[in-house]
Formats: sequence, C-alpha cells, structure tokens
Amino acid sequence: MADVPDGLVLKRHRDLEGVRQAPWPRRAILTLLTAFLVLGLLNVFGQRPVTSAAVTPAATLKVYGPTHLRGGLLFSTRFHITANRDLKNAILILDPGWAEGMSINTVEPSPVGGGSANGRLTFQLGHIAKGRTFLLFVQIQVNPTNVAWHRPADVTLADGSTPLLHIHRSFDIYP
Repeated sequence: MADVPDGLVLKRHRDLEGVRQAPWPRRAILTLLTAFLVLGLLNVFGQRPVTSAAVTPAATLKVYGPTHLRGGLLFSTRFHITANRDLKNAILILDPGWAEGMSINTVEPSPVGGGSANGRLTFQLGHIAKGRTFLLFVQIQVNPTNVAWHRPADVTLADGSTPLLHIHRSFDIYP
C-alpha cells in the first residue's frame, strides 16, 4: 500500500471526520447555477430581436434587431424604411451607442455616403420614391469587454437636414 502524501490526514480528508455534513450550501450554489442556466435558455441574456417602429405622414421606419446582447455576440439589425412621400435625400442617423464598444462588420446595401453628425453615425441612402421600400442590413459584433445597461441606441430618419421620425432604443450588454 502506498504511503499517505505529506499534509493529508486520512481521518480528516478521506473519512471526513469533523467535517459538517450540511448539504445546504452546495444545494444553494447548484440552485443558483441552475437558475442562471435556465434564464439563459429563456433568452434573458440573449439576442432575441424586437421590432421598434415609428410612422409619420412622410415615412415609416421599422428597426428589427436585438436589444439584449452578450459580449462577443455577432448580430444583425434590419432597418425597414417605407416612403409615404418622395424622400429626396434619406439619411439614417444612429446614436453613438450603435458603435461604442462594437465592431460594425457589414452594411448592406452600401449607403450612398456615410459620416458623422455631432458624434452620431449617418448613412446617406439617397432618393426613396413614394410607396417604395428601402431595406438596410447592418451586421455588428459586440466587443467581449463591452458591458452596458440602457446604452442609448436611438435611430432617426431625416430627409436632408429635416428630421422626419425618431425611434428610442437602448442596448443592455451582458458580460
């Protein structure tokens, strides 16, 4: 039979003499872990997309994408613009929360132009005729170190320098 390693006492470490036999701390830890996993399965921390919409006599805008994100997550958001009248120079304006701590991978179809207006991202979409629809898809990846609650991610649709409508959104980003 092999010798007992130094530092081990068989009665204490093998036979557990003197160790409380209370299973409740272990059960509490397992219950918390199970609850966390069940919340994950119910998509509490996930990327379930939601639709936000705004309608004016000039245009309709629907934003379809997740508002609850996780670090490292790759997600897509769809901007659905319907012109109720001719939009000569449609511009989609996104709050800085859309890019802060995130990597914008793709914007399809490519906008006519892009830029910044007071720190907000602008996508110049050009002319959208009355009754026509324009779909813009943006694929974004959340940086793994990015954590935020209620980060503003508003969206504004403008025709040139005239704002037409505004949608209030925010991101909750879990570690």
